[in-house]
Amino acid sequence: MADRSQLEHVFLEHGLTDFRWIVATDIVVAEWVRFKCTWGCKSFGARANCPPNAPSVEECRRLFEGYNLAAVFHFVKAVSKPEEQYEWTKGLNAMLLSAERSVFLAGYYKTLALYVGSCRLCSECTAIRTECRNKMSSRPVPEALGVDVFTTVRKVGYPIAVLTDPEQEMNRYGFILVE
Repeated sequence: MADRSQLEHVFLEHGLTDFRWIVATDIVVAEWVRFKCTWGCKSFGARANCPPNAPSVEECRRLFEGYNLAAVFHFVKAVSKPEEQYEWTKGLNAMLLSAERSVFLAGYYKTLALYVGSCRLCSECTAIRTECRNKMSSRPVPEALGVDVFTTVRKVGYPIAVLTDPEQEMNRYGFILVE
């Protein structure tokens, strides 16, 4: 069983201050999310850790069944240009990855972070998982694993809405799975 206070201390050390716990099997995985990735996301086929380079939705569902607990991290920001969002999420993902490493070193060997927004570790992605230049640091986004982020974060009381203007304040979410 995870020692939540130990993990919360790790999160805070990494600047991850707004988070809530969820039972990992309460993370909603749905086939429609993958369809939205396939027909509606400009990263489809362009990123090594996004579909079609992701496991099947059923495999993803089984992944979450292999964990007891997950931390959902909430981040809020308004930006005026998409490039600002990419730089912001790149920094958030670095924090999540660093926290994942600390959780691992605390004895939680199965820990796995899920990024906020598409991986942008490289200026140009190989678009092929086996050719990824940052295999040790690259992580999928929840949506690539079929996670219905809207339903999942609402379960823990976080706000989320469809935005109609690129300059609106965003509510973005990352996860760390723990066993």
